[in-house]
Amino acid sequence: MESWDVIIVGAGHGGAATAIALRQKGFAGSIALITRENLPPYERPPLSKDYLAGDKPFERILLRPESFWADKDIALRLGEAVTDIDPLRREIALYDGTRLRYGSLVWATGGDPRRLSCPGADNAGVHAIRNRADVDRLKAELAGGARRAVVIGGGYIGLEAAAVLRKLGCEVAVLESQDRVLNRVAGEELSRFYEAEHRRHGVDLRTGVTVSGIEGRDGQATGVTLASGETIPAEIVIVGIGIVPAIGPLIAAGAAGANGVDVDEFCRTSLEDVYAIGDCAAHANPYADGAVIRLESVQNAHDMATTVALAITGDHQAYDAVPWFWSNQYDLRLQTVGFSTDFDRAVLRGDPAERSFSVIYLREGRVIALDCVNRTKDYVQGRKLVEARLVAEPERLADTETALKDLL
Repeated sequence: MESWDVIIVGAGHGGAATAIALRQKGFAGSIALITRENLPPYERPPLSKDYLAGDKPFERILLRPESFWADKDIALRLGEAVTDIDPLRREIALYDGTRLRYGSLVWATGGDPRRLSCPGADNAGVHAIRNRADVDRLKAELAGGARRAVVIGGGYIGLEAAAVLRKLGCEVAVLESQDRVLNRVAGEELSRFYEAEHRRHGVDLRTGVTVSGIEGRDGQATGVTLASGETIPAEIVIVGIGIVPAIGPLIAAGAAGANGVDVDEFCRTSLEDVYAIGDCAAHANPYADGAVIRLESVQNAHDMATTVALAITGDHQAYDAVPWFWSNQYDLRLQTVGFSTDFDRAVLRGDPAERSFSVIYLREGRVIALDCVNRTKDYVQGRKLVEARLVAEPERLADTETALKDLL
């Protein structure tokens, strides 16, 4: 039986960053990086942006050149999936029956796209955007002449895909079941701004609507039917309604968890020498008042990877990173820092009509988050306010003549 000092399951941002960080920290043991895809590690955010638009070829979204992994003595095990974990023997089983022994196991599998449960959801032409194969299928249909698209879900993925599809000349409808887009991650001011922007670019954006089925002919999607009975014609349907954490083998092996696998401040699961990071890891986040959350971001995956690499090499430093996110839609760059959840006041800084502004979120007078649209300086300086949990006067925050750094 093959033995590895560290086995990392999942080769997205978190898994790849763990392997890289281990070598950077001087770890000389053996490392295996296992991925279901037959591809070396690559960036995921460009899938719904530059890669879908055709602005970046696949080679430009590789996290490292293919030769890097061999140079660093990191074994890439492509096209393999873990089906079982034996934490007592410290073994994992692969889909083909192969068993591998580990010293430390790092679970970095992220999640699988949440699927529609309505009739017709399995029709051809219904797409997720989670990996390269998903987007390649979508691009092939676009290349074949498909031009009518319906996007189900008004989160980041759905809105980014809608913006790219409009750029490619498609008719696009966006359907969101909540009363506004970005409902879980932003305040109403930002939601309404993005709704207006998409409509200005010709998107048929609808909120508060429910999908009852996907119409089809000969197994091919032809439209999306709403609970109202209306059917919106579509040759392409993109489903962006979140992910389901890919944690089945961990939970079956006895790891604690429900919506994600539970980890402590060092990203350790309840199983000995088994860590979990990234989208699938449920952790008590200090910037969410200690609430146990899953954080779906590249930043979180990288920061947790560093935490694990340090722990494996004997330098235990608790995860304590301010969360940040970004989204590119049309010529708008949104940069977010902190969590706006449970804010009690939102301060507008700048003018949305000029398409350059920030929304600063307060709770009990303290700055807890910022959404910055085409205002990178606010984002950079505002991050310090969130880290400091600064109590600030709303009038000064709103004054664009006052640099945010001057409030510290």
